[in-house]
Amino acid sequence: MVLEMTMESLFAVVDMFWVAHLGSDAVATVGLTESVLTLLFAVAMGLSVATTAMVARRIGEKNPKAAAEVATQSVLLGLIVAGASGIAGGIFAPQLLHVMGASDSIVRTGSGYTRVIYGGSSSVMLLFLINAVFRGAGDAALAMRVLWIANLINILLNPLLIFGLGPFPKLGVLGSGVGTTIGRSCGVLLQLWMLTAGKSRVIVRAHQFRLQPELMLRLIRLSLGGMFQYFVGVASWIGLVRMAAAFGSVAVAGYTLAIRIIIFAILPSWGMANAAATLVGQNLGARKPDRAEKSVWRAGFYNMVFLALVAVTFVAFAVPLVSVFTKDAGVVPVAASALRLISYGYVFYAWGMVIVQAFNGAGDTYTPTVINIICHWAWQIPLAWFLSFRANLGPNGVFLAIAIAESSVAVLAILAFRRGKWKEQIV
Repeated sequence: MVLEMTMESLFAVVDMFWVAHLGSDAVATVGLTESVLTLLFAVAMGLSVATTAMVARRIGEKNPKAAAEVATQSVLLGLIVAGASGIAGGIFAPQLLHVMGASDSIVRTGSGYTRVIYGGSSSVMLLFLINAVFRGAGDAALAMRVLWIANLINILLNPLLIFGLGPFPKLGVLGSGVGTTIGRSCGVLLQLWMLTAGKSRVIVRAHQFRLQPELMLRLIRLSLGGMFQYFVGVASWIGLVRMAAAFGSVAVAGYTLAIRIIIFAILPSWGMANAAATLVGQNLGARKPDRAEKSVWRAGFYNMVFLALVAVTFVAFAVPLVSVFTKDAGVVPVAASALRLISYGYVFYAWGMVIVQAFNGAGDTYTPTVINIICHWAWQIPLAWFLSFRANLGPNGVFLAIAIAESSVAVLAILAFRRGKWKEQIV
């Protein structure tokens, strides 16, 4: 899982490296589009949480047929949601950018990119959901291979389509969207082959791709908690990007660039967190709650050590790291400042992400949702507004609020986890 997320983070950095060559408007386009697309990610993550929890529990109970039925209902549900999202996003792309505070030049530059990314919503959704099936079953190596292949295709296509190298057309920032969508779609085709050709522990047969209302409703009920949990974080994220946009496209570009670099470090850590979720689900299914708890504390410790080293690196070398991606005299100091300020909370993030995923792996999506509401809506957004506009810290107020709020998530998550109620969750 760590290797899988490392490849995902590598894609994010390489993609931004090429897009940054097109200027701050192109970088801002990617940032604003992704901030809205995270609404779809919230749905995908919510469904993934439910899928992983239910598949892991069935595998722990040694019932692979039931796990396969969960997989098919998850895929069908994902297709329904992605279809609606793709149509809406494709039609209203310019309006979405305007709502996010994009200037007219950004809308002219980026509408095509936004349309393509939203038009490929089904590839995003299925990539999330089928890999969630693999993770829940303990087939982390399959999920890793899928993302490696999808992202390698993406990495190869992006510069070719952005700059028009060789026989490829020069599409600018639109080329990044096309390359990304093609890479993800290839990953989905590979996933479907693995599921149906008996390459994974969960083997899906063609006749199982039928609606099972009772099972789908159970999946939806569990997913709703996960969706709202991530929606809370996503809505907060959109609010932060909107605040940064008040300080101009340079501020948004700097923020976007820093976040991409941060993702490079955070995604491998999510691999550790996802491993904890799988271990919790399978051990609860096997009726070994003490071993489930032990695996969470161990994963959290390893994650803390890793992110502490990353934090030291980012604080010490913020400017050189940012300068690899852009030489823009306005963007570099903003991105470097974001990198430093957000990194101060890494030790806390390490514990927060592992324990939140442990709750999800147990099927307890309610507790992380409450924690997110408190820390992101009731705390982070007002704090970011105060620091940015009242304390006159500008974009730095947004970055500082992220570090403080995410550290608060870790503290509340640890306190809730120690109570042990998650061990009684029925999935």
